[in-house]
Amino acid sequence: MDLFDDLPEPIQTGPATAAISPRSAKDVDNDENHVKRKREEEERVTSTKEEEESKKVCREALPVLRGYVAARRGEREEMQDAHVLLPDMSDCLSTLPAQISRVSYFAVFDGHGGDRASRFAAEHFHHILAKNFPQGENENLDKLIKKCLLDTFRQTDEDFLKKASSQKPAWKDGSTATCVLVLDNTVYVTNLGDSKAVLCRMEVDGEASEGQRRRPATLALSRDHNPTIYEERMRIQRAGGTVREGRVMGVLEVSRSIGDGQYKRCGVISTPDLRRCQLTANDRFIILACDGLFKVFSAAEAVRFVLDVLQDSKFTGKEEQFEAACQQLASEAVRRGCADNVTVILISIDF
Repeated sequence: MDLFDDLPEPIQTGPATAAISPRSAKDVDNDENHVKRKREEEERVTSTKEEEESKKVCREALPVLRGYVAARRGEREEMQDAHVLLPDMSDCLSTLPAQISRVSYFAVFDGHGGDRASRFAAEHFHHILAKNFPQGENENLDKLIKKCLLDTFRQTDEDFLKKASSQKPAWKDGSTATCVLVLDNTVYVTNLGDSKAVLCRMEVDGEASEGQRRRPATLALSRDHNPTIYEERMRIQRAGGTVREGRVMGVLEVSRSIGDGQYKRCGVISTPDLRRCQLTANDRFIILACDGLFKVFSAAEAVRFVLDVLQDSKFTGKEEQFEAACQQLASEAVRRGCADNVTVILISIDF
């Protein structure tokens, strides 16, 4: 019989006995905290992996955009149009907003009175846009993007007018602008003047059924600004300007533009119209072009022309088809008698 069976364990005292003392409550707490931290770390890693997988899936579901351009001088002495194609604008942006995977940018600038305003806008607009672009996590990204675009138009106009007024003699160039900014599958279209952006969307013809036929629908993504429109004319007249023969002061064909410093005091502004739409798997392409194209083509005719070329069996690959459609559309505009510069950007949409 062990004489110590019924006795309590001896109380250990002093440093010599610390090594064999029972575990303290503090030690137990430390172990529990360690386990808790380990569990939290594992959950964090799992969450990060799930988030990365989710982003990967989202990226794979995004449309692939490719831009093609055709430019014709027509009967003009010089080419006053300018354009920009940036299917991936990431290189211009320091960081993307947390909820965005890809940004694309396409633009057509149709100059008048010279090519300096259009070239300035083509060179500077997207860099100003990048500086104004929202960063990090944003609760209302849509509102911030719209503000960014409006601010970019205002600043581009102010910067050009400042440069134009410093010249001897002062530059009197102006330019229309139509810009397409795509965030993942959301399209923002901003425009000044009479260049246009139109979307081709294939819609079900009749009731939905197997083997259903689809017909092309032409969706306007921009709105023209000319002084004959009531709201535009009223603004010009309130500013002290006049509209004669459909032109501001009998000269300028558009009521909104970049540049045109001599007409800014007459009610010509640089505030764009802004429209937004979501791309779908039924969308085929966007046509972005100056008024030279639309003087001889309606929007629906231009869409139909592109579709006919895309269906031509002599073009095998998609890129070859879209390149041919873009070039042929611009050439056909000249053949139909357009004497103006013609610039066409064709943006293919592939989900």
